[in-house]
Amino acid sequence: MRGQSIKLIAPVLLSYIVMGFVDIVGVSTGYAQRDFSLTPDMAQLIPSMVFVWFFVLSIPVGVLQSRLGKKRILITGVFLTSLGMFVPFIHYSYPTLLLSFLFLGVGNTVIQVASNPLLKDAVPESKFSSFMSLSQFIKAISSLIGPLIVTIMVTRFGDWKHVFLVYGAVSIISGTWLIMVNIEEAQTTQKASFSSSLKLLRNPLVLSMVVSIFLIVGLDVGMNTNIQNLLVQKFGLTLEKASLGISVYFFALMVSRFFGAILLAKVKNFSFLVWSALLSCLFIILLMVSPSSSLAIVSIALIGLVSGNLFPLVFSLTINKLPERSNEISALMIMAVVGGAVIPPVMGLVNKMLGASLSFVVVLICALYVFGSSFILKKH
Repeated sequence: MRGQSIKLIAPVLLSYIVMGFVDIVGVSTGYAQRDFSLTPDMAQLIPSMVFVWFFVLSIPVGVLQSRLGKKRILITGVFLTSLGMFVPFIHYSYPTLLLSFLFLGVGNTVIQVASNPLLKDAVPESKFSSFMSLSQFIKAISSLIGPLIVTIMVTRFGDWKHVFLVYGAVSIISGTWLIMVNIEEAQTTQKASFSSSLKLLRNPLVLSMVVSIFLIVGLDVGMNTNIQNLLVQKFGLTLEKASLGISVYFFALMVSRFFGAILLAKVKNFSFLVWSALLSCLFIILLMVSPSSSLAIVSIALIGLVSGNLFPLVFSLTINKLPERSNEISALMIMAVVGGAVIPPVMGLVNKMLGASLSFVVVLICALYVFGSSFILKKH
């Protein structure tokens, strides 16, 4: 039975590797800006092309999933991702790169909607929380490796785009493996709909927490897509060296989520949220005023360490407040991931007008809101 469970769980966990491919948008933004001589605000349209689909498609995909099944929807998302990875090799231009990330964004939205519910069906109920932590750890590893693969492709083959070939191949393997397994899917009695989900925004607690998720994802993607800009513009690093700053960030996120899974079982989740948000604010300020690239790298690592658990903290605390509305809340939270499409362009505009350092005021405001909203959560 144990071997049978592993056969079911492994292909679902592999989909979290594919889910992590979305974070290549940070490195890609820097290279696209160089390749096509883009202004900072034009370059930030790339992450927008990825994350806008979370707002547009999350609830429709959830409704469709209730009819077609979780595994079918997850397979669809994985293969949409693989399709996007091969587009730049047909013709490499700014419009085709945007099209590539459009497929990546749509595919990633579908994967995020379907993966967690399907994982719940694949693992024993008592171990679901453990596997959720493991899945986020796996996604963090995928995010960390991406910039390193880019560096290898540049140094050995002279073309950063070869990372997409690796991603495309892994996506095809993941989708094919999922097709080959038979996972018995649990049927839910209460299903999320457009009306039930949107009406829930009338609840002040839910609204504030959805906005928090919007800003947390915006903070994360804003960091990912602007670390290169800061290190290149302020300290004169090469694009390749600046890309390693993104790897430092994702390594810190990976460590944060690994130890967060352990600590959250032992400490009060609310206190963890408050301190995580407060320290995020302080370390973002440290990054903005850093006089050297070394201190900036340290600040980037510290931000990753303290902000890595903001998303699961807000998500789980909100669900625990209203467990009977978990379907609707989950749909709204995934929809709020569109923050990753909104915050980076705002940072790009601030960068264009005031410089790279001051563009991080935007993510500082995001962290300050999350810190303040935690007390709304306590009040309710």
